[in-house]
Amino acid sequence: MPRRSRLAPSLLPLFFTLCLLLAGPAAATDYNTSDARAHGGWHSLALSLGEARHFRAIDQHSYSDSIFSVNASAGACNLPWLELRVALDAYQPESATVNRVPADLRVDHETIHSGRAAFVTERGDRGFYVRIALPELDLLLDEMAAGELLRLRLMRGEDDPWFMAFSLAGAGEAIARMQRLCAQAPAPGVDEGND
Repeated sequence: MPRRSRLAPSLLPLFFTLCLLLAGPAAATDYNTSDARAHGGWHSLALSLGEARHFRAIDQHSYSDSIFSVNASAGACNLPWLELRVALDAYQPESATVNRVPADLRVDHETIHSGRAAFVTERGDRGFYVRIALPELDLLLDEMAAGELLRLRLMRGEDDPWFMAFSLAGAGEAIARMQRLCAQAPAPGVDEGND
């Protein structure tokens, strides 16, 4: 059964969570979704709006109100990013970076990856976003592909850690497919019919 993170105040149905997931990287903007495929507890999919193309590998099963994702954009497939979306009760009145905090991620008993996390809200969205930057993201993605459990620690304050854990069953396949879809997509501004 999915756990509930301690940050969000209420449970939301799985359907609502899926709808929120499909809202895309520009949170309050609705993206078209395609090529969705299940990989155990993870999924891979494509998001598009106009010329913008994004690709995602997501875990939406570990928590009922949170979605962890690995993301890439056409034309910048070599610069993936990590994002955690936590559902909130109310639509947010403004887009803002609320805080920047230390973050640590670890797969099983592998490397502890230390980086920074930005806590972000988007106007018109009911989500709270945690955008994570790590210096060795490629190594973490390799470890996720072979691992069983991803642990996340965010230091909201000096003595206020927030811990979460995500199953990696299917993560390797979802991340690999996300990377393939991204590599096959034309970069923004490139006409698909011309070489």
